[in-house]
Amino acid sequence: MKFHGGYNVSLEGRPVRKVKVTPLPEKLYLPLGSQRFNFTDVCVSEGDHVRIGEIIAKDTDNYDVPLLAPLSGTVKLNEVEGHIVIANTGTDEDEDHGHYEDGDSDRQHIAEELGAAGIKRYRLLSLGAWQFFTEAFSGTLPDPLGKPQAIIVSTLALEPFLARGDVQLRNRMLQFTRGLEQLQSLLEYQPIYLIVPKTKSDLIGLIQNHIRGHAWAKIITIPMKYGYEHPKVLARALGLKSADGPVWTLRTEGVLAVDRALTHSKPCTVRIVAVGGPGAKSPIHIKAFAGYPIETIKQMFMADENVKLIKGGFLTGDALTDKDVGLEADCMGITMLPELQSREFLGFMRPGFDRQSYSECFMSTLCGSFAERLTDAIHGEGRPCISCNYCEEVCPAQIMPHLIHKYLYRDLLEEVDQARVDLCVQCGLCSFVCPSKIELRQQFSDALVQIAEEKEQIRLEEVRQQKLRAEEEQRKQENS
Repeated sequence: MKFHGGYNVSLEGRPVRKVKVTPLPEKLYLPLGSQRFNFTDVCVSEGDHVRIGEIIAKDTDNYDVPLLAPLSGTVKLNEVEGHIVIANTGTDEDEDHGHYEDGDSDRQHIAEELGAAGIKRYRLLSLGAWQFFTEAFSGTLPDPLGKPQAIIVSTLALEPFLARGDVQLRNRMLQFTRGLEQLQSLLEYQPIYLIVPKTKSDLIGLIQNHIRGHAWAKIITIPMKYGYEHPKVLARALGLKSADGPVWTLRTEGVLAVDRALTHSKPCTVRIVAVGGPGAKSPIHIKAFAGYPIETIKQMFMADENVKLIKGGFLTGDALTDKDVGLEADCMGITMLPELQSREFLGFMRPGFDRQSYSECFMSTLCGSFAERLTDAIHGEGRPCISCNYCEEVCPAQIMPHLIHKYLYRDLLEEVDQARVDLCVQCGLCSFVCPSKIELRQQFSDALVQIAEEKEQIRLEEVRQQKLRAEEEQRKQENS
């Protein structure tokens, strides 16, 4: 396998491998929106009592993927805007989590279409495990009843301050292997590619020992460099093509969710979330429910008040606002970044022993590898592109970000499309290494939306023209 670019960002505040179980909250604040999902179909009413695993909302644009109640309690719909609040929470693990059995007619139809594998996929969707799946090329949720050409399982999560694969696997190798076997039962002959880091460790040896003998699982080792583990990059490196059908991808936690749903028939309502960054007083992984109060996490782990919170990793996450009250259902990390309180005097004259730079222009280059204590300061001001090519060097998608940026500056959307901006994996490395402080990742994200809108307008216009031509042809025939 050949890779291009990639870059490891070493920052202070890396969460330790220990997983802390969070205390039971009095209330859960379940967001109705996240980076991937928008739960518009609310299935409960004010004052309803819900049980663990009960469906409380659905995303109608994503195959009705459900938002599940992580704990039992009373529903409050009007307490916090954009959230479903579950008050008077309690555990009822002894209750039957069989809510997926409500749709008997649906299950009968699926059984006739796809057999036992179809029933399993339906259970994955109903029990909240399907939200861990991603289609490699589009980045969207795949069709639960579709036929993939392959499944890619990645044990790597190399973006700073996201829950790591080795932490997810700790003491759960049996569940992981069982989850892989359950995945294989969903397929016919398609392969499963298991991505592991190219390192010598006890964990890698343990994985290989557990998988040995399973011909359907192909172990692929890749260098531990950020960017290489992205689903689209992996699919291209494996020689898979979007024209041959969808490629399902999921991480370690997704395989464990498959095992929980299909082996134990239990809903997937708990996530391991990394809490890290230079602004965290004790970087660690936590085991928390979706909707867990953000304020409680801040009180437990924030070093001081002057800290900015990011939902997600350091390079691809979004800033938490006052409207974000609870953990999102697909949250993998909370990044705590100190806010710069005073401007550094004559900062441009400092040799930079404590700063990293891809351009190796600081004295820290002579000191070897170290973890930088980063803040929200950008260390300079925005400038025009200087064509340094750093963004192209680190880009794992093998595109030319600096060229695409110049096309966007001139509003040349057709040229942007021809430059294959669609191959961008939104890893954020181009923005991180850019000495001109250009937000390339955001520019490309906006460009993709704009290009999609224009293509849709062109398609609708072509449909309209075809309809007009058909009507004109029909009139001619009637007149003749």
